[in-house]
Amino acid sequence: MSIVGLGLPTPRPPQAGASSGVPSDGPLRDTFGRVAKDLRVSVTDRCNLRCSYCMPAEGLDWMPADQVLDTAEMIRVLTIAVRDLGIERIRFTGGEPLLRRDLEHIISAVSALPQNPEIAMTTNGLGLTRRIGGLVEAGLDRINVSLDTVDRARFAEVTRRDRLGDVLDGLAAARDAGLAPVKVNAVVPDHADLDGLPDLLSYCLDHGYELRIIEQMPLDADHAWQRSQMVTADEILATLRARFTLLPDPKPRGSAPAATWLVEGRQAPGGRTARVGVIASVTRPFCGDCDRTRLTADGSLRNCLFATSETDLRTALRTLPEAQIDAAVAAIWRGDMWQKAAGHEVNAAGFVQPSRPMSAIGG
Repeated sequence: MSIVGLGLPTPRPPQAGASSGVPSDGPLRDTFGRVAKDLRVSVTDRCNLRCSYCMPAEGLDWMPADQVLDTAEMIRVLTIAVRDLGIERIRFTGGEPLLRRDLEHIISAVSALPQNPEIAMTTNGLGLTRRIGGLVEAGLDRINVSLDTVDRARFAEVTRRDRLGDVLDGLAAARDAGLAPVKVNAVVPDHADLDGLPDLLSYCLDHGYELRIIEQMPLDADHAWQRSQMVTADEILATLRARFTLLPDPKPRGSAPAATWLVEGRQAPGGRTARVGVIASVTRPFCGDCDRTRLTADGSLRNCLFATSETDLRTALRTLPEAQIDAAVAAIWRGDMWQKAAGHEVNAAGFVQPSRPMSAIGG
C-alpha cells in the first residue's frame, strides 16, 4: 500500500488581520499565510474539441451569453486584481480561449497596466496560426498548447476531431512568433496511452517544445473519474525513463505546479538542457505552495481548482453604484481567498468532485 502525501501548508502564526477577520487591504492572503499572485481566468466555457476525458461527444449546455463577463467587465476585474490585489501573473484559459473574439483586446488592456503582469494562455491550438501575431502584439508572454498524442488516429479518437495537423501548425506558429519556451500540456487518459508518451516527448524535444504531462484529475463533466484507474506520476516517469535519462532539476520549483527533470543529452532552444515536467495534482499534491486564484467566465471566484463553492463577483459589477464597484470587488476577493482550505482533499475519503467541469473552471 502506498501512502500519498497531502501536500498541505505548514501552519503559520496568525496573519495580520486574522483576529478581526478578513484583511481589509493588501494582497490576497489566506489563513495559512499563502499569498495569491497567479490568476487563472476562464474567458469562455465553450470549446471546439470534445476530449473524452473532459466532456461528452455532444458537448455541454454552454453559459448564456448574458451571464458571461463582457469585455469591459473582464478588463475591470483584471485591473483590480493587478492594481489593488497584487496579482503578478495572469493565465487565460477556457474552455478554449481562442473562441473569445475580444481576447486580444483584453490582453492588450491588461498588458498596458503599469504593474506589467506576465500574461500567458493555455489553448488547444486550433486557430492559433491565424491569431498568434495579434496575441503577441497585444502582450502575450507565454503559451501552453494542449496535445495528448502525436498519433493522428489516437488524437482523433480522444478529441473526437481529426485536427492534429492544425494543432501542430499552431505550435510551430507560436515558436516562430518568438514565444519561449512553448510548452505542451498532455493528459494521459488511459494506461494504453503510456506507450505513446516517449514519442510525444521525442517530438517536443525535436521541435524545441517543453512537455508537461498532467495526471488526469476528477474534473470531467460525466463524473466518471476513478482514482484506481488513473495513470499516476510514477507510471509516467517509469515509462519515460525506459527511453530517456531523467536527472533531478536543480532549479527551485517554487509555486509551479510541475515538478521538472532534465533530459540528459538533449538541448532546448538557447543551448540549455531540455526539461520535461509532470503535474501530479492527485498523487503528489502541492497545495502548501499554491499561489493561485481563479475567475470563471461568468464572474465567479474559486480559491481552489477543486473548490465546491464559489463567490459571485458579477452581481457587484452589475448592481453597485459605479463609485463603489472597485472597492467592493477587492473586498469580496480578499474574503474569498481568506476562506481557502488547506488542501484540495482529493485523496481524502470524503472528497466530493466539483459540480463544474474543467471546461467551465479553467486550467
